Amino acid sequence: MNEDLDRLQGKWVQVSFDENGRVDLPDSHGADGAVMTISGQSFHVAVPAGNTLVEGCFLLNDAADPKGIDWIDSMGEDAGKVLPAIYKLADDRFQFAAADAEMERPKTFEGGLGITIRSFVHS
Repeated sequence: MNEDLDRLQGKWVQVSFDENGRVDLPDSHGADGAVMTISGQSFHVAVPAGNTLVEGCFLLNDAADPKGIDWIDSMGEDAGKVLPAIYKLADDRFQFAAADAEMERPKTFEGGLGITIRSFVHS
């Protein structure tokens, strides 16, 4: 595993969310206290009660600038689609900005139409 993949392993609590430029609205993939668990290159997001919101796999490109990550959900409306994203890791924080499947990979962490930004703290 590479260094970033090693650092991503474990549980991450979502602390903020921006979709289409709107901040912290409830959605089907995250909620207050939602926890993303990363194991290898797989992810699973659940609410504290245990209900699964989304799961799938991802591929990192830590050599890109900004660093790239492709999310591939295995369930829901985006199942099987590649969602191009960028990410950053700093201390116990992880943030990504993902574009809708038909869009280009974001170049910044600014929200907007078709962009989802999620921030997490390692638990």
